[in-house]
Order: sequence, then C-alpha cells, then structure tokens
Amino acid sequence: MSLLSSRVSTADPDFCLNREASEALIAELHAKRRLACAGGSAKAREKHLARGKLLPRDRVEALLDPGAPFLELAQLAGEGKYEGVPPGASLITGIGLVCGRPCMIIANDATVKGGTYYGMTCRKHVRAQQIARAHRLPCITLVDSGGGFLPDMANIFPDVGQFGSIFDNQVRMSAEGIPQIAVVMGPCTAGGAYIPSLCDQVVIVREQGTMYLGGPELTFAATGEEIDAESLGGAQMHTSVSGVTDQIAEDDRHALAITREIVRDLPLPIAPRWAKQPALPPRLDPLEIYGLVSRDPRIPTDTREILARFVDDSRFQEFKPLYGDTLLTGFAHLHGHPIAILANQGVLFTESALKAAHFIELACQRDIPLLFLSDVTGFMVGRAAEQGGIAKAGAKMITAMASANVPKYSVLIGASYGAGYLAMCGRPFNPTAMFAWPNARSAIMGPEQAATVLALVRKQALRADGRDWSADEEEAFKAPIRKIYVDFQGAYNFSSNLWIDGVLDPLETRDVLALLLDLAARVTAQPTPFGVFRF
Repeated sequence: MSLLSSRVSTADPDFCLNREASEALIAELHAKRRLACAGGSAKAREKHLARGKLLPRDRVEALLDPGAPFLELAQLAGEGKYEGVPPGASLITGIGLVCGRPCMIIANDATVKGGTYYGMTCRKHVRAQQIARAHRLPCITLVDSGGGFLPDMANIFPDVGQFGSIFDNQVRMSAEGIPQIAVVMGPCTAGGAYIPSLCDQVVIVREQGTMYLGGPELTFAATGEEIDAESLGGAQMHTSVSGVTDQIAEDDRHALAITREIVRDLPLPIAPRWAKQPALPPRLDPLEIYGLVSRDPRIPTDTREILARFVDDSRFQEFKPLYGDTLLTGFAHLHGHPIAILANQGVLFTESALKAAHFIELACQRDIPLLFLSDVTGFMVGRAAEQGGIAKAGAKMITAMASANVPKYSVLIGASYGAGYLAMCGRPFNPTAMFAWPNARSAIMGPEQAATVLALVRKQALRADGRDWSADEEEAFKAPIRKIYVDFQGAYNFSSNLWIDGVLDPLETRDVLALLLDLAARVTAQPTPFGVFRF
C-alpha cells in the first residue's frame, strides 16, 4: 500500500478558519448530547430515584462491563419533535460489552414522560433491532414504560416500522437464535407487556416491575373486579403463578447481575471471517481533520487529506488513480480491519461511476466491507454527459452498490445531494450503519439550485400569462425556498428524523467504524448476486 502524504500547512489562514468553524460545530454537538444524557427534568429524576430505582443511564452502566465502550445509537432522535421531550425520544439504545459479549441494549427512560412510546421511539427501537439482527447481537431490553403515547396513535400503531414491528422483530430474531432478554424494572402495560412476554428469558424486580394487558383501573372498569397492581401483574404472581417471568430480583442492581449471568452462559459468536492486521494509528495527526473540513458549502473537502489522517498507518492502495479521479477508491485498514473506501473528490462523471461499479464488484469478490465518504453535489449534467451515457453509468454504480452483500457503511462528511446521495449508499439502500459529521448537509438539491429551478418554473408561468417580475420580486420568491432547504439539509434534522444513526465528531469516526467492523467480522459472509448491468 502507498503512503499518503499531505500538502496542507496548519499555519495557512484557511486551515485555521476551518478549524475554528469545526470546533464550534463540535461544541454544539456535545451540548446536544449533554441534553440528551440528562433525560427528564430534575423533578422527574428525583421522583424516579425516590422509588428506589437506578436512573436509566446508570442501569446501562451497571449492566455493561466496567470501562467498556458503549456505542450509543440515535442519541438525538426526535429532537424538537415533541413538547417536553429531550433528544433521544425517551429511549436509550446502543452496543456494549456484557461479560465480554457485544449486546444491543434498549432501555426505556421513565424520567421522560414515563418512558412512553412516541412514533420516533418506536422507530428508534426498531432501528436498534435491525442493527442487532444484522450483527446477531443479543438484545437486552430494560423495560420501564407506560406504553404508547396515545395522542400519537397514527405513528405508533397501524403501520410497519412502528410498535407492532418490535414484536415481529423479537419473534424473528428469537427464531434465528439471536437471544432476546428482558428486565422488567417498572410498569409494562397493554401491548407493551408483549415486549418481555416475547423474550426468551425475563427477569422482573420485586414490588417494582409490573406486567398486565389491562391495569387495575381498566380491570375494574371492564369487570368490576378490584385488585392492586402487585396482585394483578407483580413479580411474585408472574414468576410463581402465570410463568410469564422467570426470575425475581430484589432491586435494579440485582436484576442486572442476574442478566449478566444469563449473558455469560450464551453460546459464543463465530470466529472472525477476515484476517485482522495489527492496528496502527495514522502517521498524520487526526486532530488536523478539523482544519481540513471545509467551512464553505461551495468548496468540497479534500478527502485524500482526510484519509491520510484516518486510515491505519496512513496507507492506502488506490484503485484506478488516473481514471475517474472525481471519485477516490482504494483499500485500507481501520484498527486492523480491511476496508474498501469510496470518497468523493468532486461531481460524479461517467468515468467515476464506472470506476465505482468495478471497485464495488472487486470488494464483494474479496469480502471486504465498503465505506462511502459522501461529499458530492450529484452526477454531471448537460448534453455531453447525457450523450456519454451518464444515466447508464450511474445505474451501473447504483446496481453494484445496492447488490453488494458485504457490510456497507456511509458517512456524510459534507454535501450529499440528489442522486449523488443515493449512489453513495444513502439511507434508502439500507447501509449497515450511517452517520453524519456536524457540517454535513443533504437534500434533493442544494438551496440555491432549488430556489433557481422553482423560480424558472414560476417565471415561465408568468410569461405564459403575459406577465413578468422584477429582480426584487424574484428574490422574495426564492428566499423562503432557500430557507426550507437550509432547514431540511442539516445533520441534526437527519438525526432527529432517524435518517442516520447518529452525528459523529470526525475524530470519533475511525473508532466507531472499527467497533462496527469487529461486529461484522463475526457474521457469516453472504454471496453477492449482482443485478443486470446495462451496457
């Protein structure tokens, strides 16, 4: 592999301005994360503690191996969507080590609206299950929830990807031998009672955890029977009478200790499917990435300089370096794991799309995971491009990317617009995991382009009516369109809507991907049957 060099001066004024802009964005990211980590209000947290419970994040910490990393997913999902609900949508999800075994942790946050499920809560839970299923990770659900948030019924009840899909995923994963474990640490009512009921093993906390399809009030209203919550659906009843739960714990810590024992006895995952080399840090300082990320939306980031500070030992075996040079392709390692990288260096031309298709096919044949670093305005347009078969070449790239059955990771590191976003393994193509840097932006097209296109349509309509408009009128028409696109395209809007799995500090990206690659290495390889390529 060739050693990547750098032509960047850290003393350059432009580098310094980029670094300042990046540091401001990173500060904003960490402020948002702190808000998410706080959970509910101080009053709600105090009330939770007064009941003898651990706070939700303390539960997660007590479950995990001491000092082990925890990759939190969708931490900012639902941000700004629900009044009084902080980022995270009342649910904590992430991957961590339990007795040395990677597990998916799904924990209700009862300090936020009683841990009720909003539409985004359902989607976040389902997304965590999807990632767990892809990596065959045991799912441990820490249940403490009042069930569905009834005013949001349309987003939690009738459709695929909502609350019912949680049950479907549990059943399918259990059938595939992926362990499903629940710890009932609070209320679990109505349809929510099926989350633990559909698990392989269930632990419940005495005089704290409850499970019932209808609570005491509903039972009285429906049957006239008067009964307390503990007798109706408490730990003692469910463990000794109904058999719905398997083990009683005396408190949260005891329940989590029992859960760790359950995980300790699970079958081990398969051996890694690819050889891992010794992990080597980049030769160039990763901190310099802050000064490389372009602060100007009109100027793309030089991804070659990024890779020099990102891949192991700053070594990169470039594929077709003299052909289609607006797309950088090549093989490298991340913490010893092999990776096949596609990184934009400008607009996608016919040559770069053909190069991508060839490279993806090669990576699939060698069973090497794919990493897409997206910073692209789209495919080239115009007469020459169309006559040169840009649509056909783009279709080849998309066919190869969509067909690929190796692990696929997508990171938005700058602009990602239109068909360029899709071709670089956008969310519709189900990447194994997808993230964005705080500066990232994505939409069907850029704000100025969208405003110009719609203004031209409007101008044609006016001329057909024999009218025209002034420059001021045109600008008044374009300004709100620009704002709509600017508001839409930001990384935090994508994170809030769960169109990505999280917003990453650029310096976190290498470690996050390495963790995911370690998980992917323990999943059986799948052959790739490619779709028809047009010639």
